[in-house]
Amino acid sequence: MKKDSFYITTTLPYVNSDPHIGFALELVQTDVVARYHRLKGDNVFFSTGTDEHGQKIFEASVKEGKEVQEYVDGYAGEFKKLSSALDISNDTFIRTTDAHHITAAQEMWNRCDKAGDIYKKSYEGKYCVGCESFKPEKDLDERGECLIHPHLKITLLKEENYFFRFSKYQEKLLSYLSEPGVILPEWRREEAITFVKSGLEDFSISREKERLSWGIPVPGDDAQVMYVWFDALTNYISTLGWPEDSGGKFKNFWEQGFTVQTAGKDQVRFQSIIWQAMLMSAGVKSTDKVVYHGFITSGGQKMSKSLGNVINPLDLVKEYGTDAVRYFLLRHVSSFEDSDVTLEAIKEAYNSGLANGLGNLASRILTLSEKYLETCPAIPDNLIPKEFFEILDTFDTKKATDYVWNKIGELDRFIQETEPFKVIKVDEEKGKKLISDMVVRLYQIARMLNPLMPDTNVTLKKLIRENKKPEVPLFVRKD
Repeated sequence: MKKDSFYITTTLPYVNSDPHIGFALELVQTDVVARYHRLKGDNVFFSTGTDEHGQKIFEASVKEGKEVQEYVDGYAGEFKKLSSALDISNDTFIRTTDAHHITAAQEMWNRCDKAGDIYKKSYEGKYCVGCESFKPEKDLDERGECLIHPHLKITLLKEENYFFRFSKYQEKLLSYLSEPGVILPEWRREEAITFVKSGLEDFSISREKERLSWGIPVPGDDAQVMYVWFDALTNYISTLGWPEDSGGKFKNFWEQGFTVQTAGKDQVRFQSIIWQAMLMSAGVKSTDKVVYHGFITSGGQKMSKSLGNVINPLDLVKEYGTDAVRYFLLRHVSSFEDSDVTLEAIKEAYNSGLANGLGNLASRILTLSEKYLETCPAIPDNLIPKEFFEILDTFDTKKATDYVWNKIGELDRFIQETEPFKVIKVDEEKGKKLISDMVVRLYQIARMLNPLMPDTNVTLKKLIRENKKPEVPLFVRKD
């Protein structure tokens, strides 16, 4: 069978704070898609990493009294720890301070410059440190504060910067965005089209080094460093070895493969508009699809340390285990919409869906199997339903997880209705047949857990093959 090349990447989180549950969601959703495509037999390359330049990073390092490189090294380690804790199957972890990425970002600059899309001019405007960008009036509220960072003071800046001819790509972007499926969900595509139709303004892509030293130097101008977004967006191809491509990954996965980026809903302008314009300018193929997820709130409010409602994903893993956290993020958080999450909801979902659900079901079936069957029954090939694969093709990881738990519910009802533990006492052959059917159906469920809960997938299949009941519960109830 010919393998299709499939490339998928998360965004790069900014390393000015600890990993949060919103990025944990993005990691897990993306990991499910990567694992699913490997399960299908595709040749997969999955990238994640960290965004490490910019004014916020520099200011945060000064505040902590650390050298900026030491500061970003520490936080990069925390994000690597999160990937490991969530059992993320990424093939690479790129950092924007990597030497190769710096070279690639400068090459992106040079190609856009050669295309005539970079020019220098003096500019005065309102600047948001949180966004690390100048803000037009339409992006400020009635108090003149940034819509995204209303708690940060807007400053008036005047400096000479390099600009990107964003306005040049309005029609090309509209053509790109006109393709159905280039953005999921569909309403995010409509949002992008509306933004482009409202008119594109050229934007600044550099900062004066005198004001901000922590950035990639602009080629040919040591007095300027690259705007952090222009630098960071290039990671999606630098991680593949672009531009020299000595290992052939860029050709295989970006040029000839199917490319997918995942991101939060606030990234539409950057991922599907600015980045695509940069690719067009540099003469590089556009991204095939960008998938956007919603935000996670807690108790109906945005998470913040001051409110005391921040949920640390690493703490959740310590409390519940890796697969339990994956389960919650996949089944109890929307694939595309905003979702509200509380510690109480996590505990309730764990007990109902895992301890009393999958864990109890597996224990009941395997206890009967170990007692009444000599060996594991024959397991057919191609057990995973086509419908499950079709759902994952839509990137709806919640719907896919719900599908598995519907199968769990059906099997639980089957036990209640047929009562094999009673049947086998009066009709041994019929009872063994019922138990064998239940074991095969449990194995089917275990197979579908492959991309969703990989460790549970392995553990459950092993127990079934060995015809053993669990010595300890798969998921211990939390009181």
